[in-house]
Amino acid sequence: MMTSLYTGVSGLSAQGEAMNVIGDNIANSRTTGFKASRAEFEDMMARHLTGILGGNEVGRGVRVAAVNPIITQGAIDNTEKSTDIAIDGQGYFVVRGHDGQSYSRDGSFHFDKDGYLVNNDKHRIQGFMSDERGQMTNELGDVRFPKALIPAVSTSRIDLDMNLDSRVTDRKVFDPSNPHDTSHFSTGVEVYDSQGNKHLVTLFFNKVADRVWEFRGMCDGSEITGAEDDKLAEVLAGRLAFNENGKLETEQVMRSNWNFRGGAKQNQKIEINFGTAMLDEGGDGLNGSKQYGSKSEVITWKQDGHAAGTIQDISFNGDGVLTALYNNGHTADLSQLALAKFENPEGLFKVGHNRMKQSRESGEVAIGKAMTSGRGRFYAKSLERSTVDIAKEFVELIQTQRAFQANAKTITTSDEMLAEVINLKR
Repeated sequence: MMTSLYTGVSGLSAQGEAMNVIGDNIANSRTTGFKASRAEFEDMMARHLTGILGGNEVGRGVRVAAVNPIITQGAIDNTEKSTDIAIDGQGYFVVRGHDGQSYSRDGSFHFDKDGYLVNNDKHRIQGFMSDERGQMTNELGDVRFPKALIPAVSTSRIDLDMNLDSRVTDRKVFDPSNPHDTSHFSTGVEVYDSQGNKHLVTLFFNKVADRVWEFRGMCDGSEITGAEDDKLAEVLAGRLAFNENGKLETEQVMRSNWNFRGGAKQNQKIEINFGTAMLDEGGDGLNGSKQYGSKSEVITWKQDGHAAGTIQDISFNGDGVLTALYNNGHTADLSQLALAKFENPEGLFKVGHNRMKQSRESGEVAIGKAMTSGRGRFYAKSLERSTVDIAKEFVELIQTQRAFQANAKTITTSDEMLAEVINLKR
């Protein structure tokens, strides 16, 4: 009978702990990325009524065996903030601060005064760095965007995909003083010198024989070293040849003179590419310029130079790649958010501030990129909602209250029975 008192006390203690868990869930119903927890009970070692194991045991009460988070996906809400990031699927953000490395599902980030991506506790978000070509490496570090002026890059290559009209029959002799009237087709491309100055180069095309075209690149003479200011200066000349099927057979550059004024690098090397010529190694004439019986036109063109610039806007994509848009129109991938994965994420221990740390029960951390090895993906301008279901927590609240009252009744009833025993002496 005395044992039943302690059994009832164990019930009160266990239900009290369960009430703490429920209260914590309700309190964090609006905490970003929070995972609701559940108190899990187990019975205590029983007393055997006989010497034979297996049957006839009397329990000694209950205790809370564990408080485990329920790892489920929270609903994702859209926001208007570009640095709000939600994780859809498995994984945790990797953050680093004064207490070392920790992990979180809370993606409410912002950039600090030094350009680092941080959470609300000023812990820096970790990601994979990009190299000078914008390719992601496996180097892990602080996600940051540079505030300094990015350097200018001179043009080194021009790619053209175009069609030259095979129906042209008249012959024109190109005249540099009147290029538009003495050419069959013209188009403009932009190039940058070593100082980031933009120059317009107009390409003029003349059909000189069946399936053979000559091209010339002309630029304002005031921009070219040694040229006359009031005339067009030739910076490029060459020839294109096509086969009977209209495919590019050969491309040849005969003259190249990229010497811009203003202190820019002289003899700048700019490669012009009209496609994969058939006589080039590995070329098939299918990609790039053609000569078909339709009007002459440029389909696409691009070049690899740009002026100096500063960041105008930033954005994240589903892979967690941070892309910067510069005021010169150039875009560059700066870094990619890292995702941490654990064999047993329920084993992570909470350190507060929406952060968790690795423990012996969680297993070793595996840090990688989104959508690899079972990791989830990112949603930009979004946050993951708490997984707490208020209605369910209120039902648990009622059940826990009733269980607490019932255990209290166990104690009061045992007390009354002991009182009856004491009264036997009277």
